[in-house]
Amino acid sequence: MANSASNVGHVARSAKIVPLPARAPERLVGVGFRCWLAGLSTGDIKCWEDAWNTFSGILGPEKAKTLLLDLSKFVRAVKANAQRDIEISPAGCRSFCRDECLAISIIAACQHGERQALKASVSALIGSEDIGDTLNGALALAAALRSTNQMLCADSVCPATCALRASRRRMM
Repeated sequence: MANSASNVGHVARSAKIVPLPARAPERLVGVGFRCWLAGLSTGDIKCWEDAWNTFSGILGPEKAKTLLLDLSKFVRAVKANAQRDIEISPAGCRSFCRDECLAISIIAACQHGERQALKASVSALIGSEDIGDTLNGALALAAALRSTNQMLCADSVCPATCALRASRRRMM
């Protein structure tokens, strides 16, 4: 399957899976992923402003600036390596779709050393076994979040079997 940049960043039409978490680290990753991917897909600066407002509101401007650079690298790697459409919820949505949950799972798995779940989540998100660049971007974002005391909960890691089922459902 060829990567089509115009197909990446589709607004999710499926049922929402997880309500927007109250925990700041998960919210940063999920909303940041959504906003940054939407901005890359549409070129609308408001999307990036929404990411900035979320990050700076939680972390302050200096820490937000650093983290947004790492978020950008992660999202760009996802977009560049995606072999399928990546879905995102509309701006302001109070819940996360499956792909946003996978992005959260990836960063949580990085922070908690859950290698099997990490590889399965990255593969399910991008639709490919060639996960190197995406994995590197995720590791950098996870480390940057850790350096600002933004640790995602271990419960945010999607079990490897869950990520693999999500990947298989899409291929059918």
